[in-house]
Amino acid sequence: MSPAPQTIVKQTIVKPVERGIELLDRVDYRLVETPTDKDIIYRLRYRAYLNEGAIESNSDRRISDRFDDMPNSWIFGVYLDGTLASSIRLSISSPQHPLTPSVDVFNDFLQPEVDRGKVMVDPTRFVAEPELAGRYPELPYLTLRLCFVACSFFDADLGLATVRPEHRTFYRRLFNHQPLSPPRLYPGLIKPICLMAVDFPASREMVFTRYPYLRSSYFERRMLFERRVGASARASVDSPFPSIVPKSLDRPLKS
Repeated sequence: MSPAPQTIVKQTIVKPVERGIELLDRVDYRLVETPTDKDIIYRLRYRAYLNEGAIESNSDRRISDRFDDMPNSWIFGVYLDGTLASSIRLSISSPQHPLTPSVDVFNDFLQPEVDRGKVMVDPTRFVAEPELAGRYPELPYLTLRLCFVACSFFDADLGLATVRPEHRTFYRRLFNHQPLSPPRLYPGLIKPICLMAVDFPASREMVFTRYPYLRSSYFERRMLFERRVGASARASVDSPFPSIVPKSLDRPLKS
């Protein structure tokens, strides 16, 4: 007898999450900063976008933009067993550095939040190595975990997501993102995307309780994001070296 529909749905949601937790011990999140390392990521973006039909082919075989070099952007490579498996860019909109890719493209929706002084984590350029994406359906969970690590580190008000229309259900169901805009074109892509957002302070405990693997330690957050003095922070903590950690996060592990 075939399993009930709700059982099938549950399996498709839970299994990758559970396996993702198991794979965390094999994952290395690496901050990408050198021109050589960035070029590797730009070429991964090209392969991934071309594979899913999101771009036209080009002779350069790389995808990059002006936000890659902005002081409020962090580019990460996600390595599985030492092999580059995926990448994501996290841009932080704050009163000090308000401009991010989503603020630029969806300014009519996000400028009011900027004017209110909101801190927003804006993940873009989320790509996976085509050869590995099919073998590891956990990659989206492992990669998007960085968004929640960033939300905790920067004491974010909103966690953004710019996704294709067919992916909205995934983000709403798993991470409690809510749709904010109809689809529109993103520069350089041929498939339209939508803007979504999650109220991080209101949703964090619910999301972390449902998916404990999204939690992070204070040490992990600092190791991943503390690299520039004064970038995208509300305040800095007292320490022997300059820090951009919000004071509200300078405490023992909570999340």
